[in-house]
Amino acid sequence: MSETLATDVVQSALSQWPGESSSLLQILIHIQQKLGHVPEAVRDLLSEKLDVQPTTIDGVVSFYSFLSNKPVGHYDIRFSDNIVDRMLGSRELASRLMSNLGVEAGKHDSAKDVTIDFTSCTGMGDQGPAALVNGMTLTRLTPERIDAIASLVQQGTPVVDWPAGFFEVQENLVAGDILLGDWYHAGAALQAVQSIGRDAILEQLGTSGLRGRGGAGFKTGMKWRFCAEAQGAQKVVVCNADEGEPGTFKDRLLLQSYADRLFEGMALCAAIIGAQQGFVYLRGEYRYLVKPLEADLHRRREANLLGTAILGHQGFDFDIAIHLGAGAYICGEESALIESLEGKRGVPRIRPPFPVTHGYFGRPTVVNNVETFIAAAGIAENGPQWLQSRGTEASAGTKLLSISGDCDNPGIYEIPFGMTIAEILDQCGARDTQAVQVAGPAGIMLAPQEFGRKIAHEDVATGGSFMVFDSSRDLVAVARNFMDFFVHESCGFCTPCRVGTTLVNKLLEKIGNGHGTTVDLQTIQRMASVMRDTSHCGLGVTASNPAVHLIEHFPTMLHERLRHTSFEPSFDLDAALEEARQVTGRNDPGAHLQGGGV
Repeated sequence: MSETLATDVVQSALSQWPGESSSLLQILIHIQQKLGHVPEAVRDLLSEKLDVQPTTIDGVVSFYSFLSNKPVGHYDIRFSDNIVDRMLGSRELASRLMSNLGVEAGKHDSAKDVTIDFTSCTGMGDQGPAALVNGMTLTRLTPERIDAIASLVQQGTPVVDWPAGFFEVQENLVAGDILLGDWYHAGAALQAVQSIGRDAILEQLGTSGLRGRGGAGFKTGMKWRFCAEAQGAQKVVVCNADEGEPGTFKDRLLLQSYADRLFEGMALCAAIIGAQQGFVYLRGEYRYLVKPLEADLHRRREANLLGTAILGHQGFDFDIAIHLGAGAYICGEESALIESLEGKRGVPRIRPPFPVTHGYFGRPTVVNNVETFIAAAGIAENGPQWLQSRGTEASAGTKLLSISGDCDNPGIYEIPFGMTIAEILDQCGARDTQAVQVAGPAGIMLAPQEFGRKIAHEDVATGGSFMVFDSSRDLVAVARNFMDFFVHESCGFCTPCRVGTTLVNKLLEKIGNGHGTTVDLQTIQRMASVMRDTSHCGLGVTASNPAVHLIEHFPTMLHERLRHTSFEPSFDLDAALEEARQVTGRNDPGAHLQGGGV
């Protein structure tokens, strides 16, 4: 690469983001999109400009799956490998495209300037099979579309000139309720906090029973109060829009069609805690939303709902920036997300201290997800009874679910807390259901005898994923897909997670291949216990759930798959010696283990 090109690309990136280390990830994403990789010459120049060590930049590039220090081609195509996309035929479509173009998976074909590979999940489980091309979403792939894409690649057609229909992302809202109702008036929540005061709004949030909608369910009013009372003047509001849990796509709808309500909720939070700076951490798979979100932010600034002296109130200064992720599931964990916001690898922090006192660059920080901020804006505008009109005593309000899999009507559903699994299955048109995976791979797999359980903080909690599997599905294969995901997404920081995910996955593979025994089931459970007790963060704590829940909730099905021996090795040592036999020209009994060979 010429020195001139390296300089131009770096200068282009620095013109959009400040020349600070905190902008490193955003700058690298820009370079990746421009050049298809981060060349050494660009890395060295960037190191000089940002005063960051080259090894630090290499570490960031290697951490995020959407960044690379090797060329990926003019066409970087990644098929969604979520289990639902697989059920819809994504693997077969990927093979078809590779066959059409004569390329191999994961290998850059320099002649055709294309790379075809897989990514964990694109957030399109309701309109798959899906893929990404140069970071932009492709939906509803069919054999005919695959053939058309092959022709476009062969003709060298720029991605911006591909048919717009290939990139269409529909809202796909099947059922709405109060959160998505016609209640919103721009600026009303902000006027409320100015008229009745911060403490009154915090009281309303507490009375309403609003809890975080990301799955953990921490009381929102309490979190905001802790941050408001924390020492430090430069406080921060962060929206976690990194819904990377496979099978989750409900925030996509909110960001696509209800972003103004989100920004209202973030500004409300800023008014309460005294923040001037806000971020939306947007998952890298939703890059198509960056321009529309930026346009929404611009309109709010024009309407004096963001910026300086919001709505004429002196001292109420707050603005929001979009920060794009780069394909790291762990960044959905709030402390890892903050590390990423600071331009670093998204390795979770040791807690305490918690973000409400020591968050973004050590400043008091509120981190909530998209749904939570919108619900908070609704409470400020409509009062606490608005939320309490739905749900249960311990779980007020509604929950957005991303429903996908074996059902007639996949899509986004807003349901009241307290609705049973059976009622949801009936509503989405599911039949002959063998299992339901709630809350993504890290959640719980439920058997039919448990379909009377309820979606609620006090029963089955979820961030929003709801995957349906009928009796035709191999649940061991489903669990293996989930474990593959955790093996890929483990940040590698701690041994229990890094090693444990791989070992549990190998044992599931052994069971799936018909060689599993009761000893293997016991080993999985012992390893899961170690991972839960000793992993550094929540990923390692929950990563064994797909295997453990299979054992606990589907014991009969699983035991029917086992061998009747107490133990059978998963590694065939004699078969492994076949290459040596061929090299030496031996095939006599002494060359085989069962023949006395050593």
